[in-house]
Amino acid sequence: MGWLSHARDQFIGMPRVRLNLALQGGGSHGAFTWGVLDRLLDERRIGYDGLSGASAGAINAVAFANGYLDGGREGARNSLERLWRTVSEQAQLGPLQATPLDYLLHGWNRDWSPGFLLVNSLTRMASPYQLNPTGYNPLLRVLADTVDFERLRRDPRLRLFVSATQVRTGKLRLFRNSELTPETVAASACLPLLFHAIEIDGEPYWDGGYTANPALWPLVLECRAKDLLLVQLTPPERRDLPTSVPEIVDRANEIAFNANLMRELEVLGMLRKGIAAVHHGLPWRAHRLHAIDTGTVTEGMGRNSRINADWNFLCHMRDEGRAAAEAWLQRCGGHLGRRSSFETGA
Repeated sequence: MGWLSHARDQFIGMPRVRLNLALQGGGSHGAFTWGVLDRLLDERRIGYDGLSGASAGAINAVAFANGYLDGGREGARNSLERLWRTVSEQAQLGPLQATPLDYLLHGWNRDWSPGFLLVNSLTRMASPYQLNPTGYNPLLRVLADTVDFERLRRDPRLRLFVSATQVRTGKLRLFRNSELTPETVAASACLPLLFHAIEIDGEPYWDGGYTANPALWPLVLECRAKDLLLVQLTPPERRDLPTSVPEIVDRANEIAFNANLMRELEVLGMLRKGIAAVHHGLPWRAHRLHAIDTGTVTEGMGRNSRINADWNFLCHMRDEGRAAAEAWLQRCGGHLGRRSSFETGA
């Protein structure tokens, strides 16, 4: 009976549902997505097909795939932790260091921290081309040190889609496995007030969140999995009306970074409900949508929390992501492979 027990264990360990992952950008809030992925990796019934990401979502996607292709679930978990730890270590070399007094007075909010106030003031007065004439971008080093891009380019078992924005045309550029390098992923995370545009084949690129945050359609049209999980870091709704200048600017940016995603979700919702299904084909209708978002986790953290790479903060966001994924699995995990647990509102 030993062979039967072994076969049973093998079957239990095999994925019974395959997921596509759509990972939104959000700077250091991307550590929340790290936590979501970390919890999902505990679920051996779930396998993975494609990952689409913008900015921090793209960074999470390549780190996840890098480890998963080499060492399975534990490999993915270790790769994500190594990436975020390296991000934090690099940040320690910069001016954005919180003091014990910052923690005591403001918790995770860094809007009044001297280092963050200095950076905000400088970026209002001068561009990164003046403040950083050499064009140094620490993310390039982080990615080169933590991700085996050659593996991602040659192994298509996990399909990757990384969005970036062409500066000259404002159009979306989607990088797939065969095109992935530290430069293409850094381009997806290139905030124009902080870094020089990333040039690829003579074309300058900015953050992918401007044009696809993230792109959903390649997961629907180019991947086999029929369940799509969106991890959303930018709140689609805010309860309170912003009245101060920083609050207004912050909410306006949130709306802008969500706009393309909202449109894709609306179109996907219409097609799923059968509108124009004859013209657009059945793949759109077959997909089951799911979503995990930050909820109220980021409320009160301030606008600068997205550039807070303090290790304690990143671990806090990771733990919040794990908790959110746990709650979602308890509430909606049974829907996987059967029906959508997220309505687009279309």
